[in-house]
Amino acid sequence: MLEPLTNSQIRKFKAAAQLMEPMLKIGKAGLSEGFIRSVDLALAQHELVKIKFAEFKEQKKELAPQLAEKTVLHRPKLAAVEAVPSAD
Repeated sequence: MLEPLTNSQIRKFKAAAQLMEPMLKIGKAGLSEGFIRSVDLALAQHELVKIKFAEFKEQKKELAPQLAEKTVLHRPKLAAVEAVPSAD
């Protein structure tokens, strides 16, 4: 299991996410196995991934923790911004 993010790291990731376009969109299929694999692949390649809840805006608060549990991170954080802290 990954260490919890520090407040400083959370602020850094939130600031960076403000400037990003979403890399992935949750569409009609929801949190399908294919979407989960896409998130895992994106997190393996990028430190920060921004996800848009296109079809599920009203369920965002419920789906974000479910998404975190199903991905390589196994923890909810930053709502729809998934982050893996670098080794820096």
